[in-house]
Amino acid sequence: MSRDLLKKYIEKRDFGITGEPKGKVGKRAKTNLRFVIQLHEATRIHYDFRLEWHGVMKSWAITKGPSYDPADKRLAVRTEDHPMDYNDFEGVIPDKQYGAGPVMIWDKGAWMPEDDPDKMEKEGRITFTIEGSRMKGQWHLIRMRTPDKRENWLLIKSKDDFALNKTKNADFLKRENTSIVTGRTMDEIRKAGLGKTTKLTKAPN
Repeated sequence: MSRDLLKKYIEKRDFGITGEPKGKVGKRAKTNLRFVIQLHEATRIHYDFRLEWHGVMKSWAITKGPSYDPADKRLAVRTEDHPMDYNDFEGVIPDKQYGAGPVMIWDKGAWMPEDDPDKMEKEGRITFTIEGSRMKGQWHLIRMRTPDKRENWLLIKSKDDFALNKTKNADFLKRENTSIVTGRTMDEIRKAGLGKTTKLTKAPN
């Protein structure tokens, strides 16, 4: 059953071509849980938002990116679970591969669920606190009840000390546009990739 968590992830990729990690299901931790957000320039530019749970990274694609304005309700489409090794992946997914295009590690850190994540997921409202370099404070993922085949959620910022009004939030994603790990822009990642992928776990000296 554990292997099944990554079944869709593995089926979508040819690991003889892409440099993405094949990975495996990790230890099921309940504390010191990790999160990562990867800016991904595929068919459409989006932010892949991932939360560690059950030894994998539960994932949502957020087209417009996270918003610090509590009035914004950002669509977050549920995608396949990813291996935890993917948290360190930054590079270029080759042409004709699933998700082809550059990937940037935009933020990473820890997340703390308010309650049991399985219970909250079943109820359709996941409330959690994030401690990252760019993402901070309390957030909510709320499942939408729609006839869409996709599993649609909304990512919403709580009204806390980290919240921003619409004016101040507008420049947030434009300003924060480099890798939190390597300091590179998307153009620099694309050029360095040269059709290959690069796995980086720390910034160069």
